[in-house]
Order: sequence, then structure tokens, then C-alpha cells
Amino acid sequence: MIAERILEAAQRKGVMIATAESCTGGLVAAALTDVAGSSAIFDRGFVTYSNAAKIEMLDVQAASLQKYGAVSEAVAREMALGAVLHSQATLAVSVTGIAGPGGSDTKPEGRVCFAVALEQQIQVCQTIEFGALGRDQVRKAARDHALSLLLGAMTRL
Repeated sequence: MIAERILEAAQRKGVMIATAESCTGGLVAAALTDVAGSSAIFDRGFVTYSNAAKIEMLDVQAASLQKYGAVSEAVAREMALGAVLHSQATLAVSVTGIAGPGGSDTKPEGRVCFAVALEQQIQVCQTIEFGALGRDQVRKAARDHALSLLLGAMTRL
């Protein structure tokens, strides 16, 4: 299981992890904490579903939300950096997207933005178009992708 591999790698490297989640609503944090011993490497998870929560808990800039929208790489970057800043973690992953149903021509259902921050440096920032798979499947796919980004970050440390 990928969460177990993340736990093992984080323990070996002395890394503490945080998550900043919007559309996944804590699924990434839950996957990590499902593993026995995760308290050694997992500090906290921020579920910031509303824009107000992103601003208050993660220092996402209101100007970024207004200019780019919550589903954007700019906001994903700020979420990841905010998670590191407001935790004991050195590594954080963020997820923000449109799980569905719905979306728009410019931001379709299934679009999810991710970022990984190591300390105060962005390591990865990307947008994945999962497509209109349905709410549950988009959220699960986003969870799995966020976990793979964390594991990838571990291998680069």
C-alpha cells in the first residue's frame, strides 16, 4: 500500500508530513493515518473546503482566490506552503479541485490541482484532468495522486 511506503520512507528520512485538502475533504490524511504508526510522521491535516478556511488556516491570499479561483495551481501552491508554515511538518501536499457534479467550460468537472512543498519551497505543482468520473471517483483518484506525489517527493530527498 502506498501510504505504508510513505510512512516507511518518512521515518527513514526523518520527515514530518501535513496535508491541505479541499475537494478530497481529508481523504489523503485519512489514508496516511489508516497506517499504524503514522503519528511518527503525520503532523496534521487541514481540510479547507471554503475560501474563508483557505485564507484563515493556510494564509491563501484573497487576491489569488479572486484572480485565479480556488481550483488553480496558484492556490494549490499557497495551500501547500501554508500547511508547512502552520504545522510542524517539513513536507506538505495540497489538493484543490472540482469533484463534481458540474464544473464549467473553463474549469471542468474532474480538474484537480496539486502542490507539494518541502519546507518553504514548491517541489511539484500540477493540474490533472481526471474527467467526469463522478464525485466519488474523482475524489479517490485525487487522493491516490496526492499520495503518489508524496511518495515521489520522498524518493527525491
